[in-house]
Amino acid sequence: MASKPSKTEEKKETPEAKETQPVRGYPRRFISALADEVASIVVTRLPSMIARTTRRRPKTNGSKKIEKAYFLDTSAIIDGRIFEVINLGLMMETLVVPEGILLELKHIADSQDAVKRERGRKGLEMLDQLKKNRDVKVLVLPRVPEKSNKQGSFLEVDEELIRLTKTHKGRIITCDYNLEKKASIQGVRVVNVNALAQSLKVTAVPGESLHIKVLHQGKEVGQGVGYVDDGTMIVIEQGMDDIGKTVDVVVSRVIQTAVGRILFAKKIS
Repeated sequence: MASKPSKTEEKKETPEAKETQPVRGYPRRFISALADEVASIVVTRLPSMIARTTRRRPKTNGSKKIEKAYFLDTSAIIDGRIFEVINLGLMMETLVVPEGILLELKHIADSQDAVKRERGRKGLEMLDQLKKNRDVKVLVLPRVPEKSNKQGSFLEVDEELIRLTKTHKGRIITCDYNLEKKASIQGVRVVNVNALAQSLKVTAVPGESLHIKVLHQGKEVGQGVGYVDDGTMIVIEQGMDDIGKTVDVVVSRVIQTAVGRILFAKKIS
């Protein structure tokens, strides 16, 4: 009499049987073929997907550009007039002070010369006060060694200032005429505080009457010299005898020089 198969033997299935058994209503062979097709598509498209992801990834080289900023030169800082312009609210922009400028300013503040030392310290003090102005943003850019130099030395301060300003498409604020010309040659826009002050002076025309105090003698015999409220010098013919007095004059001519305008006037009898 033949023995019945055990329960374990009854549960054994052949590979062919497994492939034909349905999975949630679908044949196993269909599921397997679908998986192979999906895997093939993924492998084919993966390189292009990685390339697109790489192209879209933002650059993080640590050198984010500062658009439309003003870069302060040492001469403008110790001059101080630019801070008055800023405090009036006429320059509500980003102000940048390169670290090299700060080091140069500190060197001036440590000078043995009393005048230079006072100017340097005053400049540092005004910069510190400017940082408290909520209408402007003050940034300090660290120095970066010159790549072309194996010793890792830094550029000269003016060269570094010009390069940083050009890189970030900003403008330099200075009182240094030579720096202004050097930067302009390299395509960097410059605001010279002295030129700004000249452009803001009152424009007098021949025939205009003024009330002027004669302060000292002029270069020519008989001339007296005074100044209008904005600092423009006025030379008064036959005004030497009125030194220390306030007289009425009429402007006779205006001369434009390299250092600004000079007015010439005659006393009103």
